[in-house]
Amino acid sequence: QVGAGARTAARGAGMTEGAVTVRAATLADVEGVVAIERAAFSDPWTAKSFRELVGRPEVLFDVAVRPLGEGEGDEVIGFVIVYTVAGEGDLANLAIAASARGHGEGRRLLRHAIQGAVARGVQLLFLEVRESNEAARALYDSEGFMEVGRRAKYYVRPAEDALILRKELP
Repeated sequence: QVGAGARTAARGAGMTEGAVTVRAATLADVEGVVAIERAAFSDPWTAKSFRELVGRPEVLFDVAVRPLGEGEGDEVIGFVIVYTVAGEGDLANLAIAASARGHGEGRRLLRHAIQGAVARGVQLLFLEVRESNEAARALYDSEGFMEVGRRAKYYVRPAEDALILRKELP
């Protein structure tokens, strides 16, 4: 699944651009992640799915957040999930809250995921994207992802093919 997103820096170190910071997801972030997921996708992941990914060493699960105010915590405005194993990565999920779209957060989150994958030794990064998701496809194309295949009827609600994209990392 892919919505729209962006980031940079080593995992845990965070990235700040304006008021938006990117950091490792915590259990406290899951509620905000689920809200974005449900708004962005017709077949959303469950809260349990996200909770199970927090803190797993083979998974980059990071959130883009804005501070709500003194002592009020953070508002999750986006998230990214990359599974990594044996030099390959799968960008499994990336989404930005509708209220935060159009400001480059998606691109920054994607770039952050790429840098995080490189830091983990990933040499090939894959993802699936709905064929009809023109905005996401344009973003991935502009960041050097190439179409390498298709998964027929990969998505449900509505049924649609997924395009498999790949990017070779340095």
